[in-house]
Amino acid sequence: MRFSFTAALVAAAALASSVTADVYNRLNVNDTAFLFVDHQTGLFSLVQDFNPDTYLQNVKGLADTAKYYGVPTILTTSREDGPNGPMLPYVKEQFPDAPYVPRPGQINAWDNKDFVKAVEKTGKKQLVISGIVTDVCVTFVALSAKKAGYEVFVVTDASGTFSDPVRESAWLRMQQGGVQLMNWFSVACELGRDWRNDLTGMADLFSKNMPSYAHIMDSFNGAQAALNASSN
Repeated sequence: MRFSFTAALVAAAALASSVTADVYNRLNVNDTAFLFVDHQTGLFSLVQDFNPDTYLQNVKGLADTAKYYGVPTILTTSREDGPNGPMLPYVKEQFPDAPYVPRPGQINAWDNKDFVKAVEKTGKKQLVISGIVTDVCVTFVALSAKKAGYEVFVVTDASGTFSDPVRESAWLRMQQGGVQLMNWFSVACELGRDWRNDLTGMADLFSKNMPSYAHIMDSFNGAQAALNASSN
């Protein structure tokens, strides 16, 4: 097994924080807002810590999660009139009525008053944040929001950057600042809480965005069909 010094530091930071904090303060669908930060067509090419297709599917999965639960969602871009490019079309299309803040120059979205006002207007205290790149656009906003008194949850697999070491150092910095790290699937499950709330809806969400989960549902549906046929 290859030893990662950075990964060890991340684990140590998480252990240290657990001594002084309740690290399992769960997401509440009634108190959560999603922030999509700089998922832009030009910046997408900077993501080297994930396979491009896998990363895009993760972002789509997170966007579908926000839409499925109907939680407030805010989109923001950085200098989209330049090489950074516009917001990824899929994300923009999922939230045609969401607040959209094209920042003219601020690298940290929290430095943009319109963005902060949009977050405040949601009235939510738990922020689910993702974006490109992890170490700048995501980390800066996450730490700023945490300092402003919000509970912050960063979606690691819907945030991308230049390399694994850069990503791990950003994770470490955020964890030291009290930010919780999650993936999009765990966000969806924690918001859902109980399969009995909507088995079909959750299964459709996962099947659409995870081929492996689609196989699970195909197997289940096949077994159910066979069972129904045998009982007739």
